[in-house]
Amino acid sequence: MLELSKKTNLLEQNQYRYSLQDVENPNLYRDVYSYEEVPKVAFNHRRVPMNMPEEIWITDTTFRDGQQSINPYTVKQIVDLYKLMSKLGGPYGIIRQTEFFVYSDRDREAIRQCQELGLRFPEITSWIRASREDFKLVKDLGIRETGILVSCSDYHIFKKLKMTRKQAMEMYLATVKDAFDAGVMPRCHLEDITRADFYGFVVPFVNELTKLSKEAGIPVRIRACDTMGYGVPYTEVALPRSVAGIVYGLQHYSDVESEMLEWHGHNDFYKAVANASTAWLYGACAVNCTLLGIGERTGNVPLEAMVFEYASLRGSMDGMDPTVITEIGDYYRNEIGYKLPPMTPFVGRNFNLTRAGIHADGLLKDEEIYNIFDTEKLLNRPAMVMINKNSGLAGIAYWMNQNYHLKGDAKIDKQDPIVHMLKDWVDSEYAGGRTSTLSTEELEGKIEEFSDGFYKRQA
Repeated sequence: MLELSKKTNLLEQNQYRYSLQDVENPNLYRDVYSYEEVPKVAFNHRRVPMNMPEEIWITDTTFRDGQQSINPYTVKQIVDLYKLMSKLGGPYGIIRQTEFFVYSDRDREAIRQCQELGLRFPEITSWIRASREDFKLVKDLGIRETGILVSCSDYHIFKKLKMTRKQAMEMYLATVKDAFDAGVMPRCHLEDITRADFYGFVVPFVNELTKLSKEAGIPVRIRACDTMGYGVPYTEVALPRSVAGIVYGLQHYSDVESEMLEWHGHNDFYKAVANASTAWLYGACAVNCTLLGIGERTGNVPLEAMVFEYASLRGSMDGMDPTVITEIGDYYRNEIGYKLPPMTPFVGRNFNLTRAGIHADGLLKDEEIYNIFDTEKLLNRPAMVMINKNSGLAGIAYWMNQNYHLKGDAKIDKQDPIVHMLKDWVDSEYAGGRTSTLSTEELEGKIEEFSDGFYKRQA
């Protein structure tokens, strides 16, 4: 049978109406996931068309998934980070939602204080265990939407839940009905989707969710969760690992609208950002992130990374304020005591710092040569050099101009006598066996000495 597809406006075969395949034994994709070997990437050479939605946005799980991997945030820290997140996301809500736990007094107090701020974005949502009592709790807190765990791979259904696919589906659908009865919009977290039988379980299950949603008159959001980071962004990759294929399949075979489709990824194979961008490109409106990528195991999609991915794909920040990313990094360091690896993009202390003399020489001539963009404008982080045995005259000159805020005619070049004196001293330090980087305090002391007090130590 043929029918005219409302999705593509083309005649298509309608036998692609997938029903639940309630198998006796789990499909663990042992040809792909052999466990004793590195997971394999299989290609089927089926091309999925790009389908970038008209509007895309970022959602956050810092206070839920992110909080599971570090010491719990205090109420003050949650409120402070929530305010910074709102400031970063801007007036148009590019950072659209953030999710909270609701079980402890601390969690509920944090929600209350964030709600009292009256900020439009990000919207406060929750994540709960699937029970009638929890849905009532969410409703009483004035929260419109909540996440519900609906694990969809046979690894979870057979091995963790000890159920059949049919039993798992029936349990999940009953839970979603409870959410609808409570007047709460469910967000179904399809855990471990990159190891799931897509046509044998995922599509039939989501189709049933869609039916329930229409009957209840309440939307249901679908969060595709790459729980183990197995997803890959390459075109023409076979399911279950294809990010594009998952997004396309949920839209094409389950009629999930872009606005109701969200990607949640992990970084176990360093593909979290690329996978999230792929989800955007192929039809998901939302990508789920955490601040600094803090999350389970290797972490989640870093929210700050997707701010710049958004600008790269859209050609504009659309009201976002990326300088807040620097404030967030400083807050984690100074208020929370979180140790950020210094080379972390955008927030690490050394992300736009060079030690190489040849790079410093380029920065001195024109910082665009060795800086990724105007980091001073976009992140309030000027390009920096660090003085060591490889810095050379150019590195010292550039460091002095930055450290003493020398502009215009006041800027010095690498021929300045002070630069040569400092270079001679630096060389003597390393010739004497020093291995460590020179501190700012040491350098300022020597410069004050060599300049007869003209350049004072900074406060």
